[in-house]
Amino acid sequence: MWGLAICLFGMVFGAIQYMSIRKLPVHSAMREISELIYETCKTYLITQGKFILVLWVLIGAIIVAYFGWLRQMQVDKVVFILVSSLIGILGSYAVAWFGMRINTFANSRTAFASLGGKPFPTYAIPLQAGMSIGMLLISIELFVMLCILLFIRPDYAGPCFIGFAIGESLGASVLRIAGGIFTKIADIGSDLMKIVFKIKEDDARNPGVIADCTGDNAGDSVGPTADGFETYGVTGVALISFILLAIQDPIVQVMLLVWIFAMRLVMILASALSYWVNDAIAKIKYASAQEMNFEKPLISLVWLTSIVSIVLTFVASNLLISNLGDGTMWWKLASIITCGTIAGALIPELVNRFTSTECAHVRNVVQCSKEGGAPLNILAGLVAGNFSAYWMGLAILVLMGAAYGVSLMGLNAMMIAPSVFAFGLVAFGFLSMGPVTIAVDSYGPVTDNAQSVYELSLIETLPGIKQNIQSEFGFQPDFDNAKRYLEANDGAGNTFKATAKPVLIGTAVVGSTTMIFSIIMILTNGLANTAAIEKLSILSPPFLLGLLMGGAVIYWFTGASTNAVTTGAYYAVEFIKKNIKLEGVEKASTEDSKKVVEICTKFAQKGMINLFLTIFFSTLAFACLDSFFFIGYLISIALFGLYQAIFMANAGGAWDNAKKVVETELHAKGTELHDASVVGDTVGDPFKDTSSVALNPIIKFTTLFGLLAIELAIELAPQVAMTLAGIFFLLSLLFVHRSFFSMRIAVDEH
Repeated sequence: MWGLAICLFGMVFGAIQYMSIRKLPVHSAMREISELIYETCKTYLITQGKFILVLWVLIGAIIVAYFGWLRQMQVDKVVFILVSSLIGILGSYAVAWFGMRINTFANSRTAFASLGGKPFPTYAIPLQAGMSIGMLLISIELFVMLCILLFIRPDYAGPCFIGFAIGESLGASVLRIAGGIFTKIADIGSDLMKIVFKIKEDDARNPGVIADCTGDNAGDSVGPTADGFETYGVTGVALISFILLAIQDPIVQVMLLVWIFAMRLVMILASALSYWVNDAIAKIKYASAQEMNFEKPLISLVWLTSIVSIVLTFVASNLLISNLGDGTMWWKLASIITCGTIAGALIPELVNRFTSTECAHVRNVVQCSKEGGAPLNILAGLVAGNFSAYWMGLAILVLMGAAYGVSLMGLNAMMIAPSVFAFGLVAFGFLSMGPVTIAVDSYGPVTDNAQSVYELSLIETLPGIKQNIQSEFGFQPDFDNAKRYLEANDGAGNTFKATAKPVLIGTAVVGSTTMIFSIIMILTNGLANTAAIEKLSILSPPFLLGLLMGGAVIYWFTGASTNAVTTGAYYAVEFIKKNIKLEGVEKASTEDSKKVVEICTKFAQKGMINLFLTIFFSTLAFACLDSFFFIGYLISIALFGLYQAIFMANAGGAWDNAKKVVETELHAKGTELHDASVVGDTVGDPFKDTSSVALNPIIKFTTLFGLLAIELAIELAPQVAMTLAGIFFLLSLLFVHRSFFSMRIAVDEH
């Protein structure tokens, strides 16, 4: 019950921060813009919610077929599982809505706070909004899982956990994929107008700007929030499955389950404590300062949280499991989690080395652009992405290797395959700073939107605005410094948006090993079938062919998701160029802005349908084709997906912040150098915010749904399984074909 109380504390923390941000002062001109963004986001989110329910019918049919028909479960148990999957969807959807709502409060409040002549509020408000999302998200996730564990009958709880995880994974996949496509269609459509018409960033006359702001929330707030909710749930379910499958002693099972949930509670307390301490230090250092490096207090928050998490992990482990095994297991398990915690802090630090406005790689992109224009800009960004994949892969390898080393120190006395458990705990440790990881990720969309809200409000041109702000809010606005603070803070937001992506994708890949182990346990009869174990080798042709297939799917996925952005952006640019009015108007018409939003929504929906259904039918096809082919496929998409996602995310981050350097430091807007940096940023948009980030929920959904699919397939007669494999594969090929040809841009006749 203490666990539920701590979860309630986290929810109350989030709610208090929400109300605090809502009450912050804001000028009506800025509030109107943020409310318009919220209304367009709301329409988008409702559309996606309806589609998620349609897809749930497909998933629900598989759940009923497996649990009801093949496993002959009681009707009430099947209903429990279906309800759990709906709760998972509702959880992802609800936290995504909450994130979108608080961020649309925070963007206008941040924009207005920048007028006060001090940079600190411009930093504090986005972080406060992010902590609200992070604390609420983790607390709701943990509350639901504790309720299943405490109040659901043991024979019902296991399937309910699987149903819950599949539901939240479905919701996150749809919102992440569609949001990523939407936001980059809008972003590219808006950004290219700067080159075509030589207009400023977020020019109110550009009909694409409102869609861009909506996309910042749909892609960078709604998607990541749902993704974060799913990530924490799926990782927990994977570890629960391992404990129940690989450990025979029920007393050890209970002790480890209690310990796992206690570590989640420690995560909430460590994040809250670290935030308060870091906020107090930041206020002392920066509250009265005229200048500040916006990245420094964010970096210190990440490292402080990691240190507090590590200390509390060892303390709690000693209190809870000091008598487990030979009496040394508590520090060994705590050490393994610490490897993940270190990764959660080290990876953002490495990301900074490739995407920060101060780093050598971003400076290299800028320098290449000065002489080589867009071509060398793009090549330098590709270099940054490739180098980042090497160093982050090496960091993950070293920390997983350390965890493996600890797992050799007697863990096999308690469980089979202790190294798999160690890898699962590393993934768990990645998330030990959960609320803070979500907070620094959510920081970016608020800072991006704040800049847009400032420009769209036309606040500098309003009659008597200085006197109005003085009389209503009690201070004299500083317009020059406000814009400078917002631009610099947006650079910090770009960097920290980039830092969370490798953490989440790393968690998906490392955590998927635990779920794949559950499938291997099923296929090898608890590792007792040596003939089956021999098939898990490159000497087994089906396994090797599965490895090849996984790589093919990852490269198709990144191509198809980028193609959806390309096609939608083409039609958005076409519309904006035809309808933009630069003479005699102060801002674009609402009708034109809504039309751009409509274009973005249309192609986001079309692209997401093709992407999701290809993955869905491919999973069923390969599970029915051959169980060991399927294992190779799952391992392959995890490994290929890891490096593809890291490369794309960090290349995109380098291009984005290279443009920021050109704009804020070199003050070169409207020049050929700026045009080159905009082109690079445009190439990077689908890299960092569409393809790379969508791989995370896709890997987890495929592995989770694969657990169901493989159990379904092995119950079928061989001829039936092969027939279904052929049918499902043909359906997947249909959607692969559609992902290009149904999205194809009409070619002009010459």
